[in-house]
Amino acid sequence: MAITAKANTDVLMTAPLVNPAGRLLVIGGGYTGLRLARAARQRGMVVQLTSREPRQSAEGLAWLPFNSASEHPFLPPRQALNGTTDVVVSVPPEAGLGDPVLRLLGPLLKELPLQWVGYLSTTGVYGDTGGAWVDESGATAPRPGRSQARLEAEQAWLASGLPVQLFRLPAIYGPGRSPFEALASGRSRLIHKPGQVFSRVHVDDIVGCLLHCQALSPERRPPVVNVVDDCPCPSSETLGYAAHLLDHKLPPMERYDTIAAAMSPMARSFWAENRRASNGLLRNTLGYALRYPSYREGYRACLAEERAAAGEPARVEAPGGGGQSPRSPGSAT
Repeated sequence: MAITAKANTDVLMTAPLVNPAGRLLVIGGGYTGLRLARAARQRGMVVQLTSREPRQSAEGLAWLPFNSASEHPFLPPRQALNGTTDVVVSVPPEAGLGDPVLRLLGPLLKELPLQWVGYLSTTGVYGDTGGAWVDESGATAPRPGRSQARLEAEQAWLASGLPVQLFRLPAIYGPGRSPFEALASGRSRLIHKPGQVFSRVHVDDIVGCLLHCQALSPERRPPVVNVVDDCPCPSSETLGYAAHLLDHKLPPMERYDTIAAAMSPMARSFWAENRRASNGLLRNTLGYALRYPSYREGYRACLAEERAAAGEPARVEAPGGGGQSPRSPGSAT
């Protein structure tokens, strides 16, 4: 199939077939994996997903067992994977055990006629850059723990001999994983840490990027791709815009240095790193056009989809309306 300079990024709508003869295995059918599976099937692929718990096949998607956590792991039957051409892995590494997919399924994967393997990693492998921009050529300096384990998993996949591409992801948001419900229910916190920014990406741009790269010829696939939007910024800015869309009052501003001691270790690790991840390779070299270049477009789409799912009228402003988020306490950097 010929690849144009710009991909069709309306990934959830009817679109030209992407490798229609292909068979995709999504290892880890969670939030992102299921969204990808639905889009890939809509584009003509045969799709199977794995789950730790038994699930009934539906929507034309077949569910297979994969649970590495038990004493006797549950693995997908070998015959079910026959003919698999493409794999996406969204399962995290396990403490002290490394990547469970490579450990338990690696030999089997090497027997399959695989053309492409996408491994979903994290921009956390870059560590703290003090707010500076970092691209795929940047040094990796992950914090001990989860990010270090991700880097080790990346290295293991690249050394596996499989046709692997690594996709480094920031904070993921999308319908059902947006700030609106917490804001409306009073559970949101407006936290300000001077100079702190975060990168993020809408789940549908992860899906669009994966389908775009899967369709590229092997020589056009770089080994590592940052999948982020154009707009790293403080969390107070994004919460301010969400409040604007809901016409909802913001919670009181809290300064990070006064509340950090009471935070969980995981929450503190989230705030300990400050970086701007660049998507120049994805956009300029690979030709992928972001569906949601910033949280503004993404939040409007999330709110519309969440309201539609709840049977409510959309009531979301047209793109371009109210494009600047309101200034809120703590939004200055």
